[in-house]
Amino acid sequence: MSERVDVEQHRADVAELLAELADRPTEEVSIHRGVLGRVLARDVTAPVPLPRFRNSQMDGFAVRAADVAPAGPGAPVTLPVVGDVAAAPGEPAPLEPGTAVRIMTGAPVPDGADTVVPVEDTDHVTFNGVHDDSSAASAKVEVVRGREPGEFVREPGSDVAEGAVVLRAGTVLAPHHVAAAAACGLTRLTVRAPVSVAVVSTGSELVAPDGEPGPGQVWDANGPALAAAVRAAGGRVGLRLSVPDDPEIVRMGLERAAALCDVVLTTGGVSQGAYEVVKDALPEITFRSVAMQPGGPQGLGRVAGTPVLAFPGNPVSAQVSFVVFLRDILRQAGGLPPVEGVPAVLDAAVTSPDGKRQLLRGSWVGDAAAGARVAVVGGPGSHLVASMAAADVLIDVPAAATTLDEGAEVATWPL
Repeated sequence: MSERVDVEQHRADVAELLAELADRPTEEVSIHRGVLGRVLARDVTAPVPLPRFRNSQMDGFAVRAADVAPAGPGAPVTLPVVGDVAAAPGEPAPLEPGTAVRIMTGAPVPDGADTVVPVEDTDHVTFNGVHDDSSAASAKVEVVRGREPGEFVREPGSDVAEGAVVLRAGTVLAPHHVAAAAACGLTRLTVRAPVSVAVVSTGSELVAPDGEPGPGQVWDANGPALAAAVRAAGGRVGLRLSVPDDPEIVRMGLERAAALCDVVLTTGGVSQGAYEVVKDALPEITFRSVAMQPGGPQGLGRVAGTPVLAFPGNPVSAQVSFVVFLRDILRQAGGLPPVEGVPAVLDAAVTSPDGKRQLLRGSWVGDAAAGARVAVVGGPGSHLVASMAAADVLIDVPAAATTLDEGAEVATWPL
């Protein structure tokens, strides 16, 4: 007979078993692949100032501010345009007093120029006496508004100084963080190594989703679902196995998984009936009944020194078990924050078995926010994968409650 514990006791025991995961090593990852969603292990400092050189903030004309200071409505200042500066390799010639160069956004500002006049503040740009906007000799520009020194000029280091912190340790990397690293010429970042998890589905009745089930067989939902859940929690799937109901084969598969991964996660073969293959294969780990629905049958322990969690085989039970017992541990091991639920109120009354903490599938009625209404989706059956797919949250009904009225406040677990 399996021992019986409540949800919080089992959560505490799982946390103790997996406490070693908190001390994660680091690894370098290319910004070109595999970096999104990872957590920086140390501060990233700028090896160069950004921008690296003075450049223009606008399309316009690089000038000396003193030369255009008198410009105003009805009193333009006309300057000869002595060249073009594009956003391209090379260093422009110094600007002589009393002249202008046409300049593009991001182009280097010539020595001697201390401001940029935007195109919008110019009129009658002429080339060889013809109103035009193409490059040619004898070009002139009328500046109709003066500018102060430094306007529309990006100085070196005005974004970030050399040696300053660009990205802080603990940052969950997103595309805009990749942009900052790439702008600094950095191609690899040091991140916390994810937890490597082996996902092992058990059962001779299982067929891969691309296979053809025979009589009495079903497609394996747990393997793909839990592998996806591991990745979504910041972990890495180090091994995926599906093994038949043969204790010797199961044992061999789990020992292989234990040698390759930080954690082994099994589904199926842990209940009270006959042919419970994980129980037969792993007599050294603890099997128990947790006072929850779905997901009551659970196992935990070690195989060859590696932590093992044994989840039930019904698909909803397996997914609920992951959310309640493993998701936040994987996230926090990888440096991610836990997933926080919000309190909600029931859209309709519910009933629940006495002494079991029930985790009903629910969907938001309106926006998800503290105090929002939540409705039950489908029945409580642990095989109802379609209602699980339609759910936004798990509705947490306390073990002591046999009924909750419409409008009662409940805790939620986001999916």
